[in-house]
Amino acid sequence: MANQTTFYKSRKELQISIKRTLPNLVRLKAAENRIAFNQLLLEIIPEIRRYIIKKVRNAIQKGHFPKNKYTADDFIDQLFIEVYDHIQDFSNEDEFYVWLYKKTNELLENTIIEEEFDNLFFQNIDEYSKKEWDQMHEKFTAESDGDLIMKEELDDISYYKDPYTLNDIFIENTEKELVIKIDKILHKEAVDRHIQVVLHNLPDAMRTVFELFTKQHLTLAEIAEVRKISIEKAQQLLNDARKGLKISFFNRYD
Repeated sequence: MANQTTFYKSRKELQISIKRTLPNLVRLKAAENRIAFNQLLLEIIPEIRRYIIKKVRNAIQKGHFPKNKYTADDFIDQLFIEVYDHIQDFSNEDEFYVWLYKKTNELLENTIIEEEFDNLFFQNIDEYSKKEWDQMHEKFTAESDGDLIMKEELDDISYYKDPYTLNDIFIENTEKELVIKIDKILHKEAVDRHIQVVLHNLPDAMRTVFELFTKQHLTLAEIAEVRKISIEKAQQLLNDARKGLKISFFNRYD
């Protein structure tokens, strides 16, 4: 699939960049050249920054963060400090790659408080009618197009380069007919927007695992390490997220 090609290309490019950069980061840390260290680190974290932007925006929309209290740069600054303090601990790019996401999640989760509504939404997802889905879309669109979008997100055009697709959800051969049917009804932007609406309301653990797998290209073993859970639990959260998304498409479009 095209998604798989993008998956491996994106991850490979980042790993090559980290492999090339890691020795220089270690050298700059040893020389206590923090300015050059941070400038070099900036070159390998655009994906991390996009990931943080989405997490912070979601937290603001859900009321976890007061508007204008936190920005992605607040967490980036913290991450830079953590990287500088621990860069000498990494022996290879794979270890550093996974640690970046692990530390990012720790920084975010120390601030984000999950709401009970998330779990209630997932538990009742098969009961929402087409009308209720339409109302959720209207609310999400109003929030997304209003002043809840942060300035740094609007500035980061590359944030929009990798929309969600049906291939992120429907992976079984038996689901091809439904994919074809939805393709005839919806354009790509509508598919992406619907997936975003559902993910916005899913429990944070499900949403994070789904995004780490589909957009950040981590393996289940790496996600388990990042989230400090078992591989089986990571697989279950990914399955549950896909299940919820599938049900939402059935109820709104089938």
